[in-house]
Amino acid sequence: MRLLLQRVNSASVKIEDSIVGDIEEGLLCFVGICVNDNSEDIDYIVSKTLGLRIFSNEDGKFDFSVRDICGELLIVSQFTLYANTQKGKRPSFTSAMPPIKASELFDETVQKFRESGLKVETGQFQEEMQVSLTNDGPVTIMIDSKN
Repeated sequence: MRLLLQRVNSASVKIEDSIVGDIEEGLLCFVGICVNDNSEDIDYIVSKTLGLRIFSNEDGKFDFSVRDICGELLIVSQFTLYANTQKGKRPSFTSAMPPIKASELFDETVQKFRESGLKVETGQFQEEMQVSLTNDGPVTIMIDSKN
């Protein structure tokens, strides 16, 4: 499982002309699910994301986690995190989990984030979405449960 997080001052996700999720200070998290991911991968990703100290203290040093600052989370599914670009000009997505099973694991991931007590918003699985954000820093970090 891969999670690309961006520290944000605000973020939102829109489908057609309707905002379906929006947050203020916190993390925008793009989640990609691999064919062999399971609940252990979810636990790792959620724990690492909630505990990662990437919010600055008064001296500008990374010292606080999203949990420490009572930040908000916007979770968006993104199978393209498993794009393989080794051959040709068109990426292959054979490592991404098929949609039916991936949807179940995505929902489980969102539920685990909600158990943190923080505000959690989401996009909609397998929908065409427009994501807007004001990146803070910018700070962008990739977490991979297989590393």
